[in-house]
Amino acid sequence: MEENSALLTDLYEITMAEGYWKQGLRNAEACFYMHFRNNPFNGGYTIACGMERLSEIVDGFKFTDDDIEYLKSLKVATGEQLFNAEFLEYLRGYKPTLDIDAPEEGTVVFPYEPIVKVKGPLIDCQLVEPALLNAVNFESLVATKSARICNATKGAVAEFGLRRAQGPDGGVRASRAAFIGGCTSTSNVLCGQMFGIPVSGTHAHSWVMSFDTELDAFRAYVDTMPHNAILLVDTYDIVQGLENAITVGKEMEQRGQKLAGIRIDSGDLAWGSKTARKMLDQAGLNYVKVIATNDLDEYTISSLEDQGACIDSWGVGTKLAVAYDQPALGGVYKMCAIRETPDSQWQPKMKISAQQIKRTLPGVLDVLRYHDSNGNYVGDMVYDANIGTTSSVMVNPFDQVHRKDMAGYEAERLLVPLARDGSSVVKEFDCLEAQQRVKDELSHLDPSYMRFLNPGVYPVGLDKKMFATRQEIIEEHRSKRGSK
Repeated sequence: MEENSALLTDLYEITMAEGYWKQGLRNAEACFYMHFRNNPFNGGYTIACGMERLSEIVDGFKFTDDDIEYLKSLKVATGEQLFNAEFLEYLRGYKPTLDIDAPEEGTVVFPYEPIVKVKGPLIDCQLVEPALLNAVNFESLVATKSARICNATKGAVAEFGLRRAQGPDGGVRASRAAFIGGCTSTSNVLCGQMFGIPVSGTHAHSWVMSFDTELDAFRAYVDTMPHNAILLVDTYDIVQGLENAITVGKEMEQRGQKLAGIRIDSGDLAWGSKTARKMLDQAGLNYVKVIATNDLDEYTISSLEDQGACIDSWGVGTKLAVAYDQPALGGVYKMCAIRETPDSQWQPKMKISAQQIKRTLPGVLDVLRYHDSNGNYVGDMVYDANIGTTSSVMVNPFDQVHRKDMAGYEAERLLVPLARDGSSVVKEFDCLEAQQRVKDELSHLDPSYMRFLNPGVYPVGLDKKMFATRQEIIEEHRSKRGSK
């Protein structure tokens, strides 16, 4: 599959593009934004990720000759061509000229605020929607899951979910996002090659079963991998496995080598890890690490930590790579402003729904993040960049009762340039730098937002002028309906 193909879109985006082209809206400009309505996993925050993929989409967007031929082949029920031939020629060699702003990868973000802003020709804004949402929704979801898992323990977490991931691309992107969220390594070798992420791994139960005895298997493995000697001890009986690992560990010491660790993949991990630690220490192998795997997530790890499990590091697969308890972030992409030409005035646009939570924000949106003198985050304000902030008071988007005065706090823009005039302005995306950003960002959040049960709700509000504009649009819509 050609990941950067312009055909990585929904059909109705191209049909709308032809409509804009035919109706004389080729020069119209629009502003769209991506947001989500709820933090995933019933949590108190979300980690923004997928910006590297988004930059690739912008830089590589094009309709090839093969793409045009495929679109020509599409027919409607009457047998006529779906697309106008002149429009398809317009698409040949078409290059978007979008400006895109987004948070830096690893930034914490929250419901209802813009996490990506796209501005440029209306056709361009429309065509990139599905690929943009695909990139940011998925990687943000997995990065958030990873941050939650890593925050449940002081031990290192390795990601090894490739075999359960949603296809090859899903596997690579999940591994990358998991590392950004906090994992120290991945089992995914291709991901390691592509993004410079540390790779790690031990051996499987099949290795042990391939030899006459478990002891033979252990000796053969450390002979093969003396500098990566981690032994899986639960193939048959964990206590016997530990005894065999200790035998091999003592033999390694005599050769001037060291057994790095043992891994437990089944049974009661609290009991098994405590037993392992006791046996290893009694044998003088107190430097040997205890590693645990076995269908883990943040809740299981937190419970094991509470039970005093003697686990130095964790391997997490399925429930991380597929964000097991929530299949999608639910981010959406909505128009917020439009103008007829690049020289005309922006007109704020708003989706007015019967469901209040689905009502969108009007204007050329931007976000200010406020923090106290210690750098701790106290709230985010959404405002219209064409107007600027009109007050230090931000208003809850759903009512006027809940307000927060940000006077006295410092503020910085949350969204920074990702692309200008259709080309990425960020040329390198360092995964290690993004991972460190996650740690820094979470250190600036009140702990109440990070607890698993009933987390606090981070304040996100609207500038007073934007709130008023939004209410005016709603009232105007109501009056038009009432006049009919």
